[in-house]
Amino acid sequence: IATEVDEAARPYHLIIFGATGFTGQFVVEEVARTVSEGPKGNLKWAVAGRSRQKLEKVLEQAAGALSKPELRTQVDIIVADVGEPDSLAAMCKRAVIVLNCVGPYRFHGESVVRACVENGAHHIDISGEPQFLESMQLNYNSQAAEKGVYIIGSCGFDSIPADMGVLYTRDQFKGTLTAVESFLTVSSGPDGGCIHDGTWQSAIYGLADRHKLSSLRRKFNHKPLPTVGPKLKRRYINKEIQQYALPFMGSDPAVVRRTQRFLSEEHQDTPVQYGAYAGIGGIGNVIKLMFAGMMFWFLVKFSFGRNLLTKYPEFFSYGFFTKAGPTRKQMEASSFQISFHGEGYTEDQDPSKGKPNAKIRTLVQGPECGYVATPIAMVQAALTVLNEPSALPKKGGVYTPGAAFAKSTFIDRLNKHGIQFSVV
Repeated sequence: IATEVDEAARPYHLIIFGATGFTGQFVVEEVARTVSEGPKGNLKWAVAGRSRQKLEKVLEQAAGALSKPELRTQVDIIVADVGEPDSLAAMCKRAVIVLNCVGPYRFHGESVVRACVENGAHHIDISGEPQFLESMQLNYNSQAAEKGVYIIGSCGFDSIPADMGVLYTRDQFKGTLTAVESFLTVSSGPDGGCIHDGTWQSAIYGLADRHKLSSLRRKFNHKPLPTVGPKLKRRYINKEIQQYALPFMGSDPAVVRRTQRFLSEEHQDTPVQYGAYAGIGGIGNVIKLMFAGMMFWFLVKFSFGRNLLTKYPEFFSYGFFTKAGPTRKQMEASSFQISFHGEGYTEDQDPSKGKPNAKIRTLVQGPECGYVATPIAMVQAALTVLNEPSALPKKGGVYTPGAAFAKSTFIDRLNKHGIQFSVV
């Protein structure tokens, strides 16, 4: 695959599309910090979006935040709009990889993926929307393979810590790992924390459309994955993290399942069963969450309800989702931890007989999820594609992070940037 920058044809290794969005601005800063990690120690990059003025402002802001005044003059600006296919095509022709930060992806994602496939650019996004991710696989996988283009979704907090965490746990386990449960806990500082309402919007439409997801999945005609070892059961109270835990509502289980399918079908690896949970603290939080959940569940069914939820995210989420997003101070004081509890069979045991006889526990820890960890994960994914083309799957296509990066040094790269993987 072409990861060399051919100055005439593709002048940029990376173009950040949607650089003026809430997450996009932090991706800009992360790319500016990692320029020396690009091919031959020099990453060539540009920013893209609808408004030249706003893009100038984002570069100005990054220049100030990082004390790099050269960003104002040295980073090229490309005007491109999701609604104008010609502008997307022109953008994609100039990049080796497009970092797509324009969500909700169910509304704005497909046109960018199509432009990338048609114009030979790789595409990396930070979507946590299984319906978008899986419909891209259904609709563009064979075209991307023909073009040698890699479309790698869910490269943010959804779902790199979970997907790579399961692979890390498997690789550290001596024997055959058969099941993993993960527990996410998030901590914030004295000022609390919140999430920008773009994620909230994705959740609203994801839940409203969930019946479409099962009919989409039927179109793949997948054979069921073999289950090795006892079947994982869902549980609701968890002793491991000393707090109440609920099944994690995000895209992690769906992404991990797709990775396990790929590794099982392509490399004959034993598929790992996976259950994801999020710690929610004490009983007070449980009651609050149940109440909010019932309201959400009810309102999502009607268009007036969806409008209300979209209009007043703070009210319906107890201030957890806000239109302003977190402050830098809140971000600096926040962090996440996911503990992975795996079980399986030692090398001398037959995994088809008897109960698992070995356990492993690993941790993935990192900074604030949404706007610190997500840009780090996204940019390191791109740098892995640029610097380790031979570690990627043999042909292009639509991939999960685990499928794309299982054979690369991606985890080492994340470790160096503050998203740490360790065995406990």
